[in-house]
Amino acid sequence: MSDEKDLKRPRINLTRTLPKPNPYALAIDNEYKDIAFNEERAPLNKGLWRKQVFKVDDSVPLDVEVGTGSGMHFAFHAKNHPNRCLVGLELKYKPLIQSIRRAKAAGGVYNAICRYHAFNLDLLFAENEINNVYIHFPDPWVSPRKERNRVVNRQILNDIYKMQKPGSFIEFKTDSREYFLWALDEIKETPYKIEFQTLDLYNEDNEYKEKNFQTGFEKIFVNQGIEINYIKLIK
Repeated sequence: MSDEKDLKRPRINLTRTLPKPNPYALAIDNEYKDIAFNEERAPLNKGLWRKQVFKVDDSVPLDVEVGTGSGMHFAFHAKNHPNRCLVGLELKYKPLIQSIRRAKAAGGVYNAICRYHAFNLDLLFAENEINNVYIHFPDPWVSPRKERNRVVNRQILNDIYKMQKPGSFIEFKTDSREYFLWALDEIKETPYKIEFQTLDLYNEDNEYKEKNFQTGFEKIFVNQGIEINYIKLIK
């Protein structure tokens, strides 16, 4: 019998049932089938990402990016951390394929992408399997107000905490002050420790803005004078 959590899981269309799949949808199970996984194949790697997908031992770090968008940060990570594995999650077909293409073009070695919903992360990774997690500019769900759809919530954070190895971090950035303040209350209900947080990443004197990689959305927001909310959580 399904538990309450299973009954509340979001449903997405299956790639194999698309009546007219576009070239990006087709690429998941053809051109990039070894490093791009549809919603049915992705969970088969749970607990086996290092061994089955990347062919490395358990000592190699495995990071996760939730919502890669067009893959700018995904490719940056692939290029600058070639000895770390990276799995990205994205629902839209075009940015999903753009992300893995950019990572490969940047010289990435251990990179994979999944068409998977962030609310189902516990079906994708086992306890103590992953390291750092990046959540950059997710949908803030502020109009209309639908907080239950926000990715950074106590349930998902507590799930990620179990999946992460000790010493790992979550990096969360958003342009939505409303979402960020709401998320801070959610974070209080988790075991995470806050290493650093700010309501205005670029107008405060801190080391994090110097290390920060600007995503495409972030550049637009910064150029418009919108303050970037940032927090780094440590397990």
